[in-house]
Amino acid sequence: MPPATPELISPRSPRVAAARRLARRNFRGKERLFLAEGPQAVREAAAHRADGDDATLVELFATVEAAERYADIIGEARAAGARVHLADEQVIEDVSTTVTPQGLVGVCRFLDTPFERILAARPKLVAVLAHVRDPGNAGTVLRCADAAGADAVVLTDASVDLYNPKAVRASVGSLFHLPVAVGVPVEQAVAGLKDAGVRILAADGAGDDDLDDELDKRTMGGPTAWVFGNEAWGLPEETRDLADAVVRVPIHGKAESLNLATAAAVCLYASARAQRASGGCRSVTES
Repeated sequence: MPPATPELISPRSPRVAAARRLARRNFRGKERLFLAEGPQAVREAAAHRADGDDATLVELFATVEAAERYADIIGEARAAGARVHLADEQVIEDVSTTVTPQGLVGVCRFLDTPFERILAARPKLVAVLAHVRDPGNAGTVLRCADAAGADAVVLTDASVDLYNPKAVRASVGSLFHLPVAVGVPVEQAVAGLKDAGVRILAADGAGDDDLDDELDKRTMGGPTAWVFGNEAWGLPEETRDLADAVVRVPIHGKAESLNLATAAAVCLYASARAQRASGGCRSVTES
């Protein structure tokens, strides 16, 4: 059988040009569409349903080689109602935002969740990203929250765009797994979570409370929201003042500090363990 012929030969195709524009935030906001690249993200997008049971994945560009290698994903995309376009490698390179594209680029509907709906679900574990500007960090924290079993993630109005291609890639599909609210002022986020019975812990290297002590005192078993700050300067004083406690991850070795994503993983898993423990727990940071 002769090889399949790409349907979209020219990068100047209107469909290709429309997808390429989604690399820019203003176009994403205008169209309420974003790009998801690679087999893992595309697979998750094809399985995800937005409000009203609308499929999140609306369009998929694939090289002939990728379409053959990931035939199951192509089938899932078509079953979800997405338009599937076979394209040559130049088209994929033009649409992709990565240096080495994996041959699959999906166009997806926005999927953020209203903050009020997150509160109505009575969450037990939430990650709040306040002033987080690096998209890679934001996506990685989202992935950590998903892995730790968090109920939701909240990005404040001062944080990076959830749909930045780097943030989407760094989430490795977790963006499609749990509710994420965007553009929420930090004061509103904290007040709403407190009203919902959630204890607010601000993660800060200079915090007065030690994570090990919090775990050993068994104070972390209830609903908890962790507030994580900017990569360079942490949380401003006014944000720390909103929290019920400001908690530091103990440094037992000689490292100067932990980066944002690593600290978030430690904090979220500490809460997850405490919430799941039937008779309390010991420190997750002790050797």
